[in-house]
Amino acid sequence: MDKFTTLTGIAAPMPLVNIDTDMIIPKQFLKTIKRSGLGVNLFDEMRYNLDGSEIADFVLNQPAYRKAEIIVAGDNFGCGSSREHAPWALLDFGIRCVISTSFADIFYNNCFKNGILPIVMPQEVVDVLMADAKKGANARQTVDLLTQTVTTSDGQVFAFDVDSHRKHCLINGLDDIGLTLEKASAIDSFEKKNAALHPWA
Repeated sequence: MDKFTTLTGIAAPMPLVNIDTDMIIPKQFLKTIKRSGLGVNLFDEMRYNLDGSEIADFVLNQPAYRKAEIIVAGDNFGCGSSREHAPWALLDFGIRCVISTSFADIFYNNCFKNGILPIVMPQEVVDVLMADAKKGANARQTVDLLTQTVTTSDGQVFAFDVDSHRKHCLINGLDDIGLTLEKASAIDSFEKKNAALHPWA
């Protein structure tokens, strides 16, 4: 997966609480096992009318936020059923970071495995970031994973916590397969020794 070090981009304000995975990517789009192509259906029922036309006042349909890379969200983002398609859809749209006061555990874990940084911040900080995001496309925020900080468009800096192992994986672009391949030489060495000790196996 792509490495995540520092991201400066447009932040879309989504103050709604309890945005669940069915809202992120509705169940009818779960038939595919491909990670690409789901961005067009991200927040499908909030983005489109029944005839397929865009709902003009939905944030990601507004000109200022069509290229958003960060979402500043209300509490309990990613709740509901467990579906890896949710981070797939976010990533395919171009979202690399979601900031909220809390996340559902499975969604939170799936984000890290797919190259998205979920950041937990106190409500008072999310309020500041949300207000900054509402300024539009010119108010870009910077997420620095190396220093573990988020900087608003006017220079306010807020620190966040992240597990050191997950930080290592994002910075180096390592998913579960990549982590395993880091140990490839040790695995090969073990297999050779095991084959010599147990040739019948």
